[in-house]
Amino acid sequence: MIFLITAFWPGLAGAVALGWAVGFLAGWPDSRAISLGLSGLALILMTVALAQAVPGLPGFWLEGAALMLPLYLTGCALGALGNRTTGAGR
Repeated sequence: MIFLITAFWPGLAGAVALGWAVGFLAGWPDSRAISLGLSGLALILMTVALAQAVPGLPGFWLEGAALMLPLYLTGCALGALGNRTTGAGR
C-alpha cells in the first residue's frame, strides 16, 4: 500500500481537489441514498482490494481506485460543507 501512495500521490491530491470543486459546485445530495450508495461502493472496493481478490494489472487499478474514491468523496463532502457555509447555495 505504501508503494501505491507514493506512486499515486498526484492522483490522490487531484482526487481531493476535484472532489472539493465538484462538492462546492453541486452542494449536498438531496437524498441519503446517494451518500449511502457511494459509501457502500467505496467500502466494497476497499474490501476487495484488501482481500487481493483481483490479481495483476486489474488488481493494481482496483487498489488505486480503492485509494482514490474515499478521498474524492471526502473532498466532495468538504466542498459541499463549504458551499453550505458560504451560502453559495444551488
